[in-house]
This record gives sequence, structure tokens and C-alpha cells, in this order.
Amino acid sequence: MRPGTGISQLPWRQIVNPYPPFEILSADQLEQIHEASLTLLENQGMRVMHEGARKLLAGAGADVDDTTEMVCFDRHMLMEQVALAPSEVTLHARNPTKNIKLGGKNLVFTSVGGPAYCNDLDRGRRRGTFEDSCDYLKLVQSLDIIHQEGGGPFEPIELPAETRHLDLYHAQIRLLDKNWQANALGKERARDSINMAAISMGMSVEELANKPALFAIINTNSPLQLDIPMAEGIIEMARAGQVVCITPFTLAGAMAPVTLAGTLMQQNAEALAGIALTQVVRPGNPVVYGAFTSNVDMKSGSPAFGTPEYSKAAQASGQLARRYNIPLRSSNVTSANVVDAQSTYESAMSLWGAISGHANIIVHAAGWLEGGLTASFEKLIVDAEMLQMMSEYLKPIEVNDETLALDAIAEAGAGGHFFGVEHTMSRYETAFYQPMLSDLRNFESWEEAGSVDTQVRANGIWKQLLKDYQQPPLDPAIDEELTAYVAKRKEVLLP
Repeated sequence: MRPGTGISQLPWRQIVNPYPPFEILSADQLEQIHEASLTLLENQGMRVMHEGARKLLAGAGADVDDTTEMVCFDRHMLMEQVALAPSEVTLHARNPTKNIKLGGKNLVFTSVGGPAYCNDLDRGRRRGTFEDSCDYLKLVQSLDIIHQEGGGPFEPIELPAETRHLDLYHAQIRLLDKNWQANALGKERARDSINMAAISMGMSVEELANKPALFAIINTNSPLQLDIPMAEGIIEMARAGQVVCITPFTLAGAMAPVTLAGTLMQQNAEALAGIALTQVVRPGNPVVYGAFTSNVDMKSGSPAFGTPEYSKAAQASGQLARRYNIPLRSSNVTSANVVDAQSTYESAMSLWGAISGHANIIVHAAGWLEGGLTASFEKLIVDAEMLQMMSEYLKPIEVNDETLALDAIAEAGAGGHFFGVEHTMSRYETAFYQPMLSDLRNFESWEEAGSVDTQVRANGIWKQLLKDYQQPPLDPAIDEELTAYVAKRKEVLLP
């Protein structure tokens, strides 16, 4: 239980997945997808709209046609570049105890990032404000199961589009002592995140390159296209030594082939092309293989999430990422419009696919709703509950003389019970998971408590967390420097 609240939470910890990954593809099938990806990039290529990125790739040996903006990759050159990417990286936070590791068996959960809308039971679905965003950030800070903030919970619509990223970065730094994601949509936003992260960590941009603190999502424009803002984001973040997550958004039947194998092949090709660009910019720069393959509803054309296809794609993507020895990103997603049974079972399906596929970072792990259009305050709590359950599942079973409980059996005797034996009482606080949404310390019956459902309980929990929120300390000199930086950049960016 978190001190000062009546809300049960597991303590902060870096999660390690102790179990072997689920491998849905045979070794031959994995190699077929790999080889087909290389053939696609070698023969058809990828459209790279940014001239500077094309020049960098041409200098590394790619075949570039500036007229069509197509870049074809020699497979040997491509794999030489991909092989430069490290297998593990540590992302640093203002609070060093909240640094996070990506790669290997490590697992990180992030909050939702990037929706256009926010939603809660009291005010409904709406365009979010900066105040709403700050409240959401406070909840992310308060939930110990969430390791990383997801890059801004939703758009603060009342702020100028040209500079709202500056206000968001400042709020992320002030309201969190956790690691946070940058907005790498274009060079200006990327550079500002790098400069402000360096200030917040009390170091130079050059020093930050050796202690990366930023994680940036780069989405390709499927099929087979990298646009100018995203290419600028790759170049800026990689030059500064920050972690770049190359994530194609491939929906089977829409912007990718209708078969899952064909979609995975296209996802893999786009991911490898982006990974290669990061290594051309800065050899050895940390990078993450982003998997976001799902399918569309073939009757309506709408994106579908939390489906069997999504989970299988997550597991197969894990095999591909491990083949290249690169950390894997997956997501917790749902198509549901409200916090209901559908939103929960689709999220559970997504999480199982991601975790069994050995994802190293699960983006949007808490709060995603409505196919990514909405960040929900109640869904944030419900997802945090599921993440706590998953983290407990990932603790291996201990088998030793103490856990076999022979003394407890002797103490209870034949036909006895174990409620009051010393073995049970000594483990009351830690032996079994205590849910956040229905505190086991409250013995009031469900009817006496008002017969509230999960969504109503979640509403009460996030409000209680906001009341109990305590802002983490920030050196006043650093905050003053950040304030001055934001003011100066606004003078430049605002017309």
C-alpha cells in the first residue's frame, strides 16, 4: 500500500521476464520473412522523402534515386548497419533509482501517449487542456507500476501548436522524476527535448549522449515510406545519442498485405530501413525494434486491436527482434470506446501477446482507449491494475524448504486451516497480490459500499491519487534555466 493512501500498490521495481519467449514461427518461417524483407528493400526499396537522409544513406552505400526519392538497400550493407545497434541500453531518469533498462529480459511499462482526446466519467470525452495533461502526468508519477511517461498523454488544445511541446516537456520534468518520452516529430521538437533533458539532468548535450535520457517513437508511413518530420526526428535524436524506436504502423488488409506473414515482412523491412538510418547517423546508437502490426475489420475498414492477429504478430515480432539482437517495443491496445469488458479483454489479449513475445517496452501500457484516439483517466487505473497482476505473474515460483511449508502443515494439523499459522501470518503483506481496485483491507460488503462497478471505483482511485500527489523535488536553479529556455524558444517559434 502506498504511504498516506488507502490504495494498494506494488513497489517500484525493474521487471524481468524469467520465462522463455513464445515462438510462434518455426526457424524456417522466420528466415523466410527475413529474406523476403531484404529482397523487398533491395529490389523495390523505401521512399525516403528527406533529402539529407537520402544523402546519408547514399554515402553508406545505398542506391538512391532523388527523382523518385526511392532508396534501395544492398542486403549486406543493410545488415552491417543493423548489426551495429546495441542489444541493451539504460535510460536515465531525474531520480537515478528510476532508471530503466531495455533489452535482454527486461520489461518496461509506459503510460499512453499522443491521443487527440481525453475522457473521464465526470466530464466525458473532450479535447484536453494543459491542466488536464498535468493531472494525467501527476497520476503517472503516482502509479509505481508505470516506469516511463508516454510522450504527453493528449494534446493540450488551448496552447499554440508551435510551442505546446515546450510546455509539455517542462511539465514532464517538473511533475515527474521518472523517465519520459520525447516528441520527435520534426527537428525543432526533437532538439528542444534534447536541450531540455540535458538541462534537467544537469549536464551538457554531449554528456547526455553517454547517458541517454530520451526515448522517441518514429513511425514510418506504411507502406514503405519515411516522411520528412520523422526522418528529421531520427537524425536529431540519433546524433544526440538518444534511444530511437522505429515503429511501422502496419494494418493487415489496409496499408499492408492481408496475410499476417506478408504484413510482418513489410513491418520488418520498414523497421530495418529505419534502424539502418540511425546507425548511419551515429554507429552504435541505441535503437528499438517497434512492432505495431494488427488488422482491420474487413467489413468496415476500421483498425482492430487486441485481436488474435495482434497477439500473434507481437509474438512473431519478438522472434524477429531477437534475430537482430535488438530490444523490442510492443503495445497495450484496444478498439473499445468506453472502459468496459471489451476494453479489458482486448487489453489483456494485447498484454499477453507482448509479454509472451518478450517485449522489452510496452508502450501505451496504461490509459489507451478508442483505438488510440483517447486517453482515459479510468482506463489508466484499470490498466495499472492489470500491469500489477502481470508483474506478479512474472515473479517465478520459489521452491525451497521455507516455501514447501512442512512446518506450517504440521502446525495446522489434519483437517486444520492455515489462516492463523505463523507461516501464513509472517507473509500476510507480501505472499499474495492485493488488488488496487478492491482493497482487501476494506471488509465492507459490495452492497454497503454502493454496488459500484470497476469504472466507478477507478474514478475514485485516480481522484484520491491526485489528492495525495506530491511533486518530486527539482533544483530551483534548473527550473529557472528551463523556464528561461522555454521563454526564449517561444520568442523564436511564435509568429
